[in-house]
Amino acid sequence: MGQEHLPLTEGVYYILLSLYEPRHGYGIMQLTEELSKGRVQLGAGTIYGAIKTLVGRKWIVALDDDGRKKEYIITDLGKTMVEYEMKRLYELYENGLQLTKGEKLL
Repeated sequence: MGQEHLPLTEGVYYILLSLYEPRHGYGIMQLTEELSKGRVQLGAGTIYGAIKTLVGRKWIVALDDDGRKKEYIITDLGKTMVEYEMKRLYELYENGLQLTKGEKLL
């Protein structure tokens, strides 16, 4: 598995999910908290550090800055990373179900 396919942290996963629609940092923080039912709370330092990293990886891009709050959106590469992570998480889930129910693995 290459560096580009490392497992995503929950925070990064939720940031990417949040950016299927344009959002600014505070909007990402709010949606993440809502989606995780309050379990994942991203601080301002965390969110803006992650945004800088994700822009550098070309997983998200900034939209035209037309005001005080810069908005971001996920790129096709970012969407590919979300899809990869969803497949990875599904595999973990399925394997867990099989083993905890005493089923044979494929």
